[in-house]
Amino acid sequence: MRPAVSEQSDSHGPHGHDHDHHPHDRGERGHDHRDGRWARVRHQLKHLVTPHSHETMDKIDSALETSREGMSTLWLSLGILGLTTVIQAGIVVLSGSVALLGDTIHNAADAMTAVPLGIAFVLGRRAANRRYTYGYGRAEDLAGIAIVLTIAASSALAAYEAVDRLLNPRDVTHLWAVAVAAVVGFIGNEWVARYRIRTGRKIGSAALVADGLHARTDGFTSLAVLLGAGGVAIGWRWADPVVGLLITLAILLVLKDAAREVYRRLMDSVDPALVDAAEQALLGVDGVLDIGQVRMRWIGHALRAEADIVVDPHLTVVQSHDLAVAAEHALIHAVPRLTAGTVHTDHLPYGNDPHRGLAHHGA
Repeated sequence: MRPAVSEQSDSHGPHGHDHDHHPHDRGERGHDHRDGRWARVRHQLKHLVTPHSHETMDKIDSALETSREGMSTLWLSLGILGLTTVIQAGIVVLSGSVALLGDTIHNAADAMTAVPLGIAFVLGRRAANRRYTYGYGRAEDLAGIAIVLTIAASSALAAYEAVDRLLNPRDVTHLWAVAVAAVVGFIGNEWVARYRIRTGRKIGSAALVADGLHARTDGFTSLAVLLGAGGVAIGWRWADPVVGLLITLAILLVLKDAAREVYRRLMDSVDPALVDAAEQALLGVDGVLDIGQVRMRWIGHALRAEADIVVDPHLTVVQSHDLAVAAEHALIHAVPRLTAGTVHTDHLPYGNDPHRGLAHHGA
């Protein structure tokens, strides 16, 4: 006998958690539906006395909270960078600095990346359905692609303007204002960078972290505008467009890092340390004799896992089920941002190979 048990994050048997999805609970669920208000009160009381539960509603609430936090970060970033861009654009018109123009273009592009990320967070709140069975969390990965394309476009425009100014030199005026705009750009971008990176790491959003790294480099490129203004002040007319080209190179470095992060997420890459933590947690469960494959993937800013565990072949189906639930419970506590796990139980080999029926499928 080879019991195969699939457990999701809302199924917790041997630890005092409810099996809300099981048939034998349908009567209680029907009663809760009729007395909805009392059911919600009971749910809140149960949440207070079982702080380690991982019920479905708790996870939905958590996802909504992190999405709201991400949205708040995006709109604040949009406001700060939008104001920074307006100030710099005014000084570009006044001074004619192409280095500052490149920085302004980059800041404007960075501000606009809030739009695809905001759409992704809104979509990510939608519940899973029969077509999108894992939900809409992957919208964040699509937003990451949009961000990469935006960065690429801004680098191309900045490079074009810098080369044009080298070939067709023009005077830069109001250098004091250019210097002030450079400092304003640095302060705005560094504030946004810290806020986005901190929130992105907290909620597990690779796109938001990549956007924060982008803003951080923008801050240092803003300071580079000071070098161009200084060079022009001592008579080096070429200093302004050269700094514009250096800013373009900085944008390209950000593009490389952002593209790498998005590529890894699209390829279902995870930190190997998370896999190590999952394996150690499974091996620490009493009754787990060995482990097979452990796989994880990000869906939006939440992790899902699949794991194979080896158990005693003499266990009953019920005992194997309970052990699978215990293993899933251990995974959820051991791996940050893990919201669901599918645990498959296998037994030590004896007699005929129980997997022989799958051999011709390459399993």
